Amino acid sequence: MNACTTLKPGTPCDFMSPKGCTYPGGACMEIIDKCEGCGHIMECNGKKFCSVYPNPAAKWRRGVCNFATHVKAEVPKDESGKKINPLKAAKRAARGH
Repeated sequence: MNACTTLKPGTPCDFMSPKGCTYPGGACMEIIDKCEGCGHIMECNGKKFCSVYPNPAAKWRRGVCNFATHVKAEVPKDESGKKINPLKAAKRAARGH
């Protein structure tokens, strides 16, 4: 793994190559408002970035970011208020019950 030479100098980065940043756009994107409070935020040169993913906004497009440390996943419940196992629920739905 090479170290970043663009926005986060010296930080280990999977997208760095000897030719520079290989991430589309050529650099990491800054965090968005929904990221505030996450444990993966790092600050470099007065800007805040995600230490896990180069484009935080993309992780929030379809709901909650799977790397977010500040958001708890809601456990699905059935009509009676009991917690349900999502895997078993999917299997039941596939069987038609």
